[in-house]
Amino acid sequence: MPTKQLDYFKSLVADDAQFPLTEAVIAVGQHAYPSLDVQKTLDDIDQLVLKLKSRFTAETTDLQKLQFLKYFFFQEMHFGLNTNDYYDPENSYLHSLINHRRGIPISLALLLMEFGNQIGIQIRGISFPNHFLVRISLPQGEVVMDPTTGSSLSKNELQAMLDPYLDAQGYRGELSLPLSLFLRSSGPREILSRFLRNLKAVYSHQDRWERLLSIQERLVILLPGEAEEVRDRGLALAQLDYIRPAMNDLIYYLEKNPTAKDVAEIKEHLEDLEKSFKAG
Repeated sequence: MPTKQLDYFKSLVADDAQFPLTEAVIAVGQHAYPSLDVQKTLDDIDQLVLKLKSRFTAETTDLQKLQFLKYFFFQEMHFGLNTNDYYDPENSYLHSLINHRRGIPISLALLLMEFGNQIGIQIRGISFPNHFLVRISLPQGEVVMDPTTGSSLSKNELQAMLDPYLDAQGYRGELSLPLSLFLRSSGPREILSRFLRNLKAVYSHQDRWERLLSIQERLVILLPGEAEEVRDRGLALAQLDYIRPAMNDLIYYLEKNPTAKDVAEIKEHLEDLEKSFKAG
């Protein structure tokens, strides 16, 4: 189901060397807000950055810029975590974040990264388990920061955040994984995929199939080699009674993953769809 918006999104994420992450993230919001003006949201961000830059002088150091940024972002503008309704999908959309100042770790991090890029500070995303983080590079060294509070995190604090994930995954004892493995910087495609999968989880939990399908369309575009995303698009299509395209997606998945653990389950889905198709 090609649309003008999907074509636009596809053009943004086509090339890893030229990947406008902020624009692509804003553009995701067009699935829920078809009239969303992406350029206006970019302009709104630029206006906020201009306010921040007005505090700088030619002598302002990178460390001072970071201090100004944190004060402006968290104290003056009051950006922060939406603790009242964490799973509201609005927390993800940057245009909504700018208007309401409430988000989730990854949306707040994306805005901080854009601010940093515009003021000359390198802020990179870290796809840390269960809580997106940012890494800030300064002449004095590197800092890992919580994008929801602006707090710098020590190795002990980071390890304490990681341990529940390691426990849940069984990575203990001889299988234990080092903290450093989880602190590498993430590329734009990886960050955008996590952003989309957050929305995918929210809409799936809420059984909002049209919204979920829109997110799946974008995940298939973003991650063309991942047949699981095609499978999940097929399952969303099936929920909406788009039977033929759903069948095509599930057939594609089975062809690409003939030994996957869920083959029997997907074959059963496919058989049910084939019956519905013949009956219709």
